[in-house]
Amino acid sequence: MKSLWFVLIFLLTLHATGVPTFAREPQRAKLSEVALADLPKEGRNTLAVIKRGGPFPYKRDGVVFGNFERRLPEKERGYYREYTVPTPGSRNRGARRIIVGREGEYYYTDDHYQTFHRIRE
Repeated sequence: MKSLWFVLIFLLTLHATGVPTFAREPQRAKLSEVALADLPKEGRNTLAVIKRGGPFPYKRDGVVFGNFERRLPEKERGYYREYTVPTPGSRNRGARRIIVGREGEYYYTDDHYQTFHRIRE
């Protein structure tokens, strides 16, 4: 009888949450580093514009980066901002971005937020 109650409680919990908690946890990739000199020239130029405070060529530059996939260290909402790194030949903003943390850390992604590399200056 105890095992029946356990199964019932488990199923009710599963139904209430949709999926078990362990299934919702993202896989956190260990952040690698990339040297500033190893960024594409567009990335180095974008970082220089960020440090100057603009002007930014894309309307969405400077918007809050939500970190919804939690691939960067978890911080409060609004901690990260994103900036477009132009991709030659792309007809849109492309997949490359620099993400800036409020404490001055910089991250680069060239695959639209799937992987990140901390920029080492």
